Amino acid sequence: MESPVNKSDIHLQKMREVKQLKSVEDKRVGSEVFDRITLQTLYKLANQGHIHLLNGAISTGKEANVFKGADENDNLVAVKIYRVTTSDFKKMQYYIQGDPRFNVRSKSKRQLINNWVLKEFKNLNRAYNAGVRVPKPIIAKNNILVMEFIGETDGTPARLMRQAKISNPDYVAKKIIEYVKKLYNDAELVHGDLSAFNILMQHDEPVIIDLSQGMVVDHPLSRELLNRDIDNLIKDFKKIGIEISKDEIKRKIKDL
Repeated sequence: MESPVNKSDIHLQKMREVKQLKSVEDKRVGSEVFDRITLQTLYKLANQGHIHLLNGAISTGKEANVFKGADENDNLVAVKIYRVTTSDFKKMQYYIQGDPRFNVRSKSKRQLINNWVLKEFKNLNRAYNAGVRVPKPIIAKNNILVMEFIGETDGTPARLMRQAKISNPDYVAKKIIEYVKKLYNDAELVHGDLSAFNILMQHDEPVIIDLSQGMVVDHPLSRELLNRDIDNLIKDFKKIGIEISKDEIKRKIKDL
């Protein structure tokens, strides 16, 4: 049941989430998602009007859960909550070190996650402003990122590209390459983990998600990550009947 997000209601929502989890392991995960600092952050976001309703999970992962919610004006939003206890800190440090936008000296895991969330927010913002179809970022606070909900107006989330039925493969492939080009040339970012697992399909329109590991193009690792993204896309395009070479994608991205 949908309920306004305030102190008591978030506690009730947390209890509902935990009660719905069946196994001991799932109960542990529920507690990890809604820890004390996360609840306090949700209260602050609720007071600011960014979250009025908080509903069930859209997706769950080792590091973060994405929930469907609504703001004070009943606009649907996606609420991504990173977990401190299970996040891959070595991976985060690998992707965040050397980024000139961040100078992470603290050894605090929570501080690293907060910077990771801010990094995803900044990457989404740069991509969005460059014309790449990504969820519009709304606000990042501590371990929580609030962004545009991608899906139907009735609240049905968009499906991942790997799960969706693609009716126009040629268009989808061209659009994804166009977005990678804009990401590289205009936003000056490389996604770093681009594949059919990180692309949503909304009415045959691809939407790129999960830009937390994205790196600026002048980062020493950016070329390696771009090549990895292209290799992944070649495999995914082949699955939908599109054959394209690595050199051809590179030429399109870099206007060679």
